Amino acid sequence: MTAPPAADACAAPERLPVLVAEDDAALRLLLAHGLRQHGWPVTEAADAPAALAALAHTPPYPLLLLDLGLPPAPHTPQHGLAVLSEALARCLWAKVVVLTGQSEEASAYAAIQAGAFDFLAKPAPLEQVVQALQRAELFARQERRLRSEQRARLSLTVPLGEGLKTVRAEAEERLIRAVLEETHFNVAQTAKRLGIKRENVYYFLKKHGLTRDGPA
Repeated sequence: MTAPPAADACAAPERLPVLVAEDDAALRLLLAHGLRQHGWPVTEAADAPAALAALAHTPPYPLLLLDLGLPPAPHTPQHGLAVLSEALARCLWAKVVVLTGQSEEASAYAAIQAGAFDFLAKPAPLEQVVQALQRAELFARQERRLRSEQRARLSLTVPLGEGLKTVRAEAEERLIRAVLEETHFNVAQTAKRLGIKRENVYYFLKKHGLTRDGPA
């Protein structure tokens, strides 16, 4: 009689660990409490050094809810983007959902280009945060499984890589559309708020089929 296979000692828990990096203490506590209520193991970080220290631990964090404006320079995305980069370097299958404040479209765009999985504009309802992390966790688990099976990195493009591209494209489109609507489709103002050239805005208009009346 064949013995049953041994349990995978490295199997992911029911919920993947989440690092919540947010300098607003009240918001951080609210998010952490809400995520714990949904079963996620949560570690909190109030600034960039604390977030980087947490990321240095092993095993790495596969899920990160990241405020881009972190101390010691909370009014710029510099340290938030550094944490994003470190998270992706520490865990190749990590998924980062960034939090951005009002008028921080350029930061959100930079984060998406740097590899963020998704973005949420603050104040985001807990339900929206949970939905974003659930989707991020799904993709993280799929990629982890593929990597654990030692498949070639190229294999991640089908179908997982295409799915990731779609998610990031959706995030990119939501951001571009939001700014266009706020500027009444003023290309120059949109480019300025996103920190990109006007030619790039025209490219996104064509890429995503964006018009005043909705997708073409």
